[in-house]
Amino acid sequence: MRQTKQKKQDDMDRVMVESPVGRLVITASCGAVCSIGLMSDGETALPEKGSAQPVLAQAAREITEYFSGSRKAFTFEMRAAGTPFQKSVWAALLEIPFGETKTYGEIAKRVDNPKGSRAVGMACNKNPIIIAVPCHRVVGAGGALTGYAYGTGMKQTLLELERRT
Repeated sequence: MRQTKQKKQDDMDRVMVESPVGRLVITASCGAVCSIGLMSDGETALPEKGSAQPVLAQAAREITEYFSGSRKAFTFEMRAAGTPFQKSVWAALLEIPFGETKTYGEIAKRVDNPKGSRAVGMACNKNPIIIAVPCHRVVGAGGALTGYAYGTGMKQTLLELERRT
């Protein structure tokens, strides 16, 4: 685990975590995780620095435990930026039990938009906190692995990890 600080508009703290799906970058601001994503090819690690945000150490530990099979739920503080609709979808995703899936249509009904399957898909695509906000648990009608911001291969890997655990 390498903690780094990157200059951005909010000067957020970051930590990088090695995982079976690639290097994950966890970003936090004001005591809450605001994003988890894959480190991009052009992104370089910055010099090691201590973080003033304990939530990063907690999130990194919990993500590592998830991949080792010893964690099924995340407890670190999360605060994702998004529209009210996106936030309602992300909240519904947090209710999908570990190792289970729901369809886009089921989530649309859950957020009181029964014809909004495509809108749910777009909200899932914009989910900034992958894995912890489990958009990988949302599948197409009939269980088809459709759409995932990081590709259906990663989605399948995450679902298989949960099924094995």
